[in-house]
Amino acid sequence: MKLLLVIAGIALFLMGCSGNQHPVVQKVELPKFMGDWYVQGIIPNFKEKHALNGIESYSLNDDGSILVKYVFNDKRDPEKISKMQMKAKVVDTQTNARWKVQLLKPFWFSYLIIDLAPDYRYTVIGVPNKKYVWIMTRETTISPQDWNSIIANLKLMGYKTEKIVQMPQIWE
Repeated sequence: MKLLLVIAGIALFLMGCSGNQHPVVQKVELPKFMGDWYVQGIIPNFKEKHALNGIESYSLNDDGSILVKYVFNDKRDPEKISKMQMKAKVVDTQTNARWKVQLLKPFWFSYLIIDLAPDYRYTVIGVPNKKYVWIMTRETTISPQDWNSIIANLKLMGYKTEKIVQMPQIWE
């Protein structure tokens, strides 16, 4: 019975991560999207609870997959660095905005580009169940106008914007 409950829980979680119903941006030019993005705001997961100076970096691999590197410091101990490396693949080549990301083999999770400035100065990454979000910019700061616009859009999409916290970007 316990195993059945665990399997049912995993199935419900994965259904929430399916990614087909959640709106995404109309088009992402992958070469233009590659590079470093400073994480400005998040609905944090357990690992990001005390994060600062988050940078997510993307690079195209020869096989068409994308290398995703995410690095951040810990507010409680700024010398401590957390690093994650993931493999991503585009699953919707019409928009290039729906990806699957693999942090742990063999699991793939939906990764959705749900907002993107026309000049690629900011982007927003979401997940189908709307439990997590990452607001990122090309610069170390975000303008109040961009922040307010992004938050308003996320609220319209059904994200719990009161759970979004700004990630400090402190560079010397």
